[in-house]
Amino acid sequence: MACITLLLAILHVHKALCEVTFWDTAVQLSETMTLECVYPLTDNLTQVEWTKISGSETVTIAVYNPNLHMHIDHNYFHRVHFLNTTLEFRNMSLSFYNASEADVGIYSCLFHSFPGGPWEKKIKVVQSDSFEITAPSNGYLSAEPGQNVTLSCQLPNNWPMQQVMWEKVQPHQVDVLASCNLSQRTSYTSKYLRKTWSNCSQGSTQSVLIIPNATSADSGLYRCRSEASTGEQKTYVIRLIITDGLMEVHPCSTLAIPIAGGANKHFILPIVGGSVSLLLVILIIITIIFYSRRRRRQVRTPLKEPSDKQSKVATNCRSPTSPIHSVDDEKEDIYVNYPTFSRRPKPRF
Repeated sequence: MACITLLLAILHVHKALCEVTFWDTAVQLSETMTLECVYPLTDNLTQVEWTKISGSETVTIAVYNPNLHMHIDHNYFHRVHFLNTTLEFRNMSLSFYNASEADVGIYSCLFHSFPGGPWEKKIKVVQSDSFEITAPSNGYLSAEPGQNVTLSCQLPNNWPMQQVMWEKVQPHQVDVLASCNLSQRTSYTSKYLRKTWSNCSQGSTQSVLIIPNATSADSGLYRCRSEASTGEQKTYVIRLIITDGLMEVHPCSTLAIPIAGGANKHFILPIVGGSVSLLLVILIIITIIFYSRRRRRQVRTPLKEPSDKQSKVATNCRSPTSPIHSVDDEKEDIYVNYPTFSRRPKPRF
């Protein structure tokens, strides 16, 4: 009997040591990192607690109560602060000053609410490069704002599937969106701010993730990870692009590349407007230069009609009875008839 008890105790200790704590979000370690924690429901909140989990030990970081205000542990007093502590205090994201390797580990954000009860989010801080570098995309999907986006992941048919997980991958953070344990037929309730839906059924050949009313903030990398009961794993990454109706044309090709996010829209519209204005100014300058040069040529070279044309015009305009004589007529002698008087001496009286 004593041997059986000892064996059970050893198995319990081994299970505790080998058990991996499940996390909702993984964050890259940095000096000014932020651990996001926002309560998504409308229940009445009474208190929130931040703790760090180190094996079986739990270290309190901060406790906030709207009636008793804030309490921060002396080990973290000058190292952490809350981004937002409003009356409802639903956003209790925790920011670190000068974080170091000692801050690597798993953190718990626990809300106490009425009548919903406790709501907990676990965040894992790891030393890592950009998460997007370790998750290269296998394909992409383009959609417009307001659409219901469906992301699909093909599952191996010959695997005894045990678990399927959907994650959103950002450069500094990875959030778990959906997780299904097919062998136990249990699903995970996401702590991510964006509400999504995923199927969870044994024997399914593919897993889908539905994002309702997509916005520009939904653009990014989404990873589907499947694991068999034999330990085999498969990963598929797809990039979602919310075009927002704008297309960017590459200058060296005719391929139209959709622009992700409405945030880029605020940068593209001023660029397009500035380009059009610059083109209009250039056209006005060219027109002014052209007409200026043309006017200078007219001033320097007066208009002269051909001599033939001038003679023809003079001939056509002359009347047969015109008193105007030619040059030859002016050279001829002019004779005038006048009477001859005799030269008689004047009588003298």
